[in-house]
Amino acid sequence: MRHSHFIRRIIATLFIVLICSAGFGIAQARSIESVSFLMAAPFADATQDLVKQFNQEHRGNISLQVVRGPLETEAMSDLAISSLLLGKAPFDGLLMDVTWLPKYAAAGWMQPLEDYFSETDIASLAIGAREGNSYDGHLYRWPMNADMGLLYYRTDLMEQPPETPDQLVQVSQSLQKDKKVDWGYVWQGRQYEGLSCVYLELIDGFGGDWLKTDSNQIGLNSKPGVEAAAWLQGLIDQGVSPRAVTNYGEAEALQSFKVGDAAFMRNWPYAWAELQKSDSAVKGNVGITTMVAKPGHTTATLGSWGLTVLKGSSHVDASIEAIRFLTSETAQKQLFLKYGYSPTQQRVIDDPQLLQDKPILAEFGRALKVATPRPQTALYAQISDVLTRQLSSILTGERTPENGMNVAAANTNQILMSAGEKP
Repeated sequence: MRHSHFIRRIIATLFIVLICSAGFGIAQARSIESVSFLMAAPFADATQDLVKQFNQEHRGNISLQVVRGPLETEAMSDLAISSLLLGKAPFDGLLMDVTWLPKYAAAGWMQPLEDYFSETDIASLAIGAREGNSYDGHLYRWPMNADMGLLYYRTDLMEQPPETPDQLVQVSQSLQKDKKVDWGYVWQGRQYEGLSCVYLELIDGFGGDWLKTDSNQIGLNSKPGVEAAAWLQGLIDQGVSPRAVTNYGEAEALQSFKVGDAAFMRNWPYAWAELQKSDSAVKGNVGITTMVAKPGHTTATLGSWGLTVLKGSSHVDASIEAIRFLTSETAQKQLFLKYGYSPTQQRVIDDPQLLQDKPILAEFGRALKVATPRPQTALYAQISDVLTRQLSSILTGERTPENGMNVAAANTNQILMSAGEKP
């Protein structure tokens, strides 16, 4: 498995932490519940102050520890799965990407949460944040932050953002012709999950579906599916996007846009805070919208990370207490103001003072309302890998859009059939 050395090292650390915690003092262990959550590195760092605050407020009752995992999402998933396959995981809960839930739930690794969160709690979430938390009739995940694919644009170069894919290309080429920017549009074109997110926004925008999970109908080689792939390839062929975009992840796209090289960028909400820093060449000249689509349709990929409790945890109630604290209105305001993480509570998104201090929050809220989840299937990792492999072959000119998407559809169909999800 990828990152195997790093994963073994982290797992060993987790067990050492548990042993040390157990030996901290028998008398104290009897009175204090020790709760641990595994989080990807950025979230572990961002929640440090919240963890300290929680432990101060629950002194003598609950002790919360966040275990710092890898930086990259795929490495984090590998670590979590490796830990769970060992049997009883060395932590009580996990901060989980929205795409992991079906796989983890189907494996029986998670504790259902519907007895701990009411319909009123669910209704308090913004509409888009209510997606991706349940599987097979059970609530398993409580969202800590919202994430949506966004189109960033230069307000010093245009009065309004484009509303269609054709307009984006036209504006880009005009600005490039006038030597205003080197590139029109930068995005995540590397062969990894980010490319799946880019494609989802386009196939949705062109009026199609990647996979309808209620019927397992595959739309990759449909007219909208092929059009979406062809449009991405056309960006490179026309010089609107650099050929190097096939090696871009979020960080590379952000760097290009941040130094003023591009007019448009596809990225997540976190990028906004980075673009407002003193070293940003575009500070004060950036707007955001959802990804351009066919007229009358807006689209954004739903991201987000949420907290779960693992099956077999001896501290379920204490874990729920920690989850409620880390996702409270106060916590969400702090994470947004300090780190740019989008809130999931509608009251936070609508907070007058917060909107006055950070008007961009209103745009995040609008984008969240139209966010589209990726296919909610336990086989998501496999079908996403199939998609990115074929998209990469299209973007690098190895296959035509038609051929590539036909192969992607056929391979996806084979995966579903092998798992018994298609007749």
